[in-house]
Amino acid sequence: MKWTVIGGGGVRSMFLAKSIAQKAAKLQIDELCFMDNNPEKLRIYGEMAKQVAFLLCPTLRFTLTTDAVAAVRDADYVITTIRVGEDDMRVRDERIALDLGVLGQETTGAAGFSFAMRSVPALAGYCELIRKYAKPAVKVFNFTNPAGLVSQALFDMGYDFTYGICDAPSGMLHSVAALYGVPVERLSAEVYGLNHLSFFSSITLDGREIIPELIENDEAYRKTDMRYFEKALLRDRNCILNEYLYYYYYREKAVANILHAKQTRGEQIAEINRHMTAELSKLDAQRDFDRCLSVFNKWYGMRENQYMAEETGVKREGAWRFDPYEKDAGGYAGVALKFMEIAQSGTHGSMILCVPNRGAIPGLLDDDVVEITCDIDRDGCYPHRFAAVDEQNLELIRRVKIYERLASAAIRQKSRDKAVQALTLHPLVNSYSLAKTLADQYIAHNRGYSDGWR
Repeated sequence: MKWTVIGGGGVRSMFLAKSIAQKAAKLQIDELCFMDNNPEKLRIYGEMAKQVAFLLCPTLRFTLTTDAVAAVRDADYVITTIRVGEDDMRVRDERIALDLGVLGQETTGAAGFSFAMRSVPALAGYCELIRKYAKPAVKVFNFTNPAGLVSQALFDMGYDFTYGICDAPSGMLHSVAALYGVPVERLSAEVYGLNHLSFFSSITLDGREIIPELIENDEAYRKTDMRYFEKALLRDRNCILNEYLYYYYYREKAVANILHAKQTRGEQIAEINRHMTAELSKLDAQRDFDRCLSVFNKWYGMRENQYMAEETGVKREGAWRFDPYEKDAGGYAGVALKFMEIAQSGTHGSMILCVPNRGAIPGLLDDDVVEITCDIDRDGCYPHRFAAVDEQNLELIRRVKIYERLASAAIRQKSRDKAVQALTLHPLVNSYSLAKTLADQYIAHNRGYSDGWR
């Protein structure tokens, strides 16, 4: 069985390799291909990923390539995690919005639209190659941000073999499991909403509902991503919130914090990645992997410790390090592997994915892509149905979903008018005049990546 990663030269490539290699023997994965169109990053980060895979599963055939056709040929599963335009384009995406006083965060904020202008055409090109050269029953798991909008656009374009995945919900469940000192397998969750805008309506431990006690647990606000919210807010919502809902519930604080910070998140990451790549470029991962890992831990640890810190004023606790041998923490490759494991086992299981609504959340269209708890079996994926959804939560979900529908149409049709409509409706823009300026600046900014807008 062949797995392919498109975007295999990314700085998180070792995480993917670790997840897949740890389960390769059990799941009969015998070939892993990492593809990237940046040869130097593939040489550095792809080679480090290859070393991790060899340490964990020496029999796994691991190849690195810049040839997309060779990468997807005969693939059974594909993970897409690309950044078109790399860090420099992200920095400008965010600054264009911030210069107008609008949140620029690259998935939840207005900058997500600009990122999608580049991501969607590139991913559509890869999906065409996958349709032509991969196995007929291929499954594609997209982690490219903004995952919700990108997943919607790909589905609207007819690529129904794609699933959106995000590690935020699984990360929350792992942190809750650590809080209780239990394996994550003893937890189950009911989640509904959109990517980066989802609500945990239920979390059970061995079948016992624990959300009420989590909301009252002061330790949970230090050791999980509940740290970004006030207890009164969670009491009011009577659920656990996806961490990115911070940007909606504390919009003015997030914008003010970012404007007063020395760097945006994109600028932080660009600087860290630049220094890390420069240092790693002088080393040979095959001959001195331990030294490469030490360099990676130093720089990537800085990145992790700064996650959402400038926006919220809250820093994560504890030192960070990458341990190839530590049990996989269930990142986005872990989500994809869990899907495969359930589907191939002949049994049933549940997990959180971005899939078409199909009546699961009332008030949304059937073909609206939502982030939701799904049942998985050999025959397919079935979102859980939520008979009643809190009307305040639903109002926010519907508003952002209408934005995503319009944004998908704008990008597919290269329509400035629809881009203005979409951005006007976005809760974090909420202005026709700002939407016009954003649309024009993003169209100009993405020239060479997304041309032909009218």
